[in-house]
Amino acid sequence: MKFFKKSDIVLVLTILFVGISSMLLYRYIFAAQPAKAEIYYKSRLVKTVELTKGKDIHFSIPQNKNVVFHLEPDGSIRFESSDCPDKICVKTGRLHTVGQTAACLPNEIFLKIVPQNGRNNQDIDMIG
Repeated sequence: MKFFKKSDIVLVLTILFVGISSMLLYRYIFAAQPAKAEIYYKSRLVKTVELTKGKDIHFSIPQNKNVVFHLEPDGSIRFESSDCPDKICVKTGRLHTVGQTAACLPNEIFLKIVPQNGRNNQDIDMIG
């Protein structure tokens, strides 16, 4: 007894091919773009950080000194520490590519990587 037909295998391979190609295309397009990090507190932009290589900076925002960010020498940014109970924001790791996001929900802080040259109409709106 056959579990799969030839058409099922072709369909699965086509879906895999389209998925992998779109992921690689996304990474190719956005990885080369210069980026900046936008930090939001209660849905308001409070700080913008240029993601340039060669800087090693620890900082926090004035609205919440208990959440510390780390701008890494490789041009990525991450949550260094937070006073939230589950530390999901810290476990998210480094962000460096346009479109990546991280959030500390108990502290209402949102970190978003955007293109350095601004946004366009196709970007996703945070509020909706």
